[in-house]
Amino acid sequence: MTALLELREVHTSYGISRVLFGVSLEVARGECVCLLGRNGVGKTTTMRSIMGLTTPAEGTILWRGEDITGWPPHLVARAGIGFVPEDRRIFGELTTWENLDVAQRVAARRGPWTIEAVYDLFPKLRELADRPGGFLSGGEQQMLTIARTLMGNPELLLLDEPSEGLAPLVVDQLLERILLLKRQGLTILLAEQGVDFSLALADRVYVLEKGAVRFSGPAAALRDDAALRHELLAL
Repeated sequence: MTALLELREVHTSYGISRVLFGVSLEVARGECVCLLGRNGVGKTTTMRSIMGLTTPAEGTILWRGEDITGWPPHLVARAGIGFVPEDRRIFGELTTWENLDVAQRVAARRGPWTIEAVYDLFPKLRELADRPGGFLSGGEQQMLTIARTLMGNPELLLLDEPSEGLAPLVVDQLLERILLLKRQGLTILLAEQGVDFSLALADRVYVLEKGAVRFSGPAAALRDDAALRHELLAL
């Protein structure tokens, strides 16, 4: 499969602190690929490097074969990459509908995702259309963050720790919705600590350790081998 997104030997630092040490990965169109690993191994930094929020010191990021290394985030978004950050960053003083409307107004890309379409994906948001974002639960805010990102009609969705801090029932509901996006053909790169959540979604996985790729392969290899999961993830 031809890579939609490719990272080649990416090294990223915060000041003098090096976080990524030569990370290479590929995501093909229609795949769900997961970055697995404990806190602090570089999953979020990988996402930020792709999105242009942190510029790599070395290495190359290719999007549909074009070098986008160091592009500003708004140009990366316009190129077709949508980012759902770990901290959600919704507008707490705006209603659910207003959060979506703002995203729709500034979107540079047009496609199937409209406010009604994301309400169909997340029916709970339709019920909460007039509620300020700051008064939503954690799970509702996560749904809104994903919905808001979809308003930009991305070809690739970056999901950073979407299940973190959510109740198990809410995690199950979120998993069902992301699986639906996958079945609809959306390409997804997921960064997660939750092994069961990740392996239920992923076609392939990359396991990061100390800022480098320790393992890459089909998700089934980890699903079917408890000893390998324990070796790689100490779980």
